Amino acid sequence: MTQPTQPTQHTRPEDPATTAAPTVEHVADRHRYVVLVDGARAGLTAYRDRGAQRVFFHTEIDEAYAGRGLAAQLVHAALTDVRASGMRVVPVCPYVAKYLTSHDEFDDITDPATPEVVQWLEAHLK
Repeated sequence: MTQPTQPTQHTRPEDPATTAAPTVEHVADRHRYVVLVDGARAGLTAYRDRGAQRVFFHTEIDEAYAGRGLAAQLVHAALTDVRASGMRVVPVCPYVAKYLTSHDEFDDITDPATPEVVQWLEAHLK
C-alpha cells in the first residue's frame, strides 16, 4: 500500500508572507505616487497640480495585490508628502475622498472637489 502524498505548497511571489514591507515612491514627472512590493509596482494614485492644490483623480491596486491594505498605505504616504510640500489636497478620486472621511488628520490641508476643479481637471487630462 502506498502512502498518500502531501499536497505540495507553492509560495506565490505575491504572497504577503514572502514580501518585504511595501514602499511608496513619488514619481513627479508622471504625476503619481506608486506603491512597490518587492520592487514591483503594485498600484498607483495619480494627480495633477493646480496651483497650490494637488488634485487626486485616480487610485488603483493591481488585482494580484488586492486585500492587503496597499491602497490605504499608498494614499496615506501621498497625503503626508503633500503636507510636507506645503500643498493642499483635492480628492476627486473616490478612494481618496473615502479615505479622508476616516482620517481627519488631513482635514487642515483638504479642499473640496468643486465642479470648477473637476472641470479644470477634465480639461487637463485631455
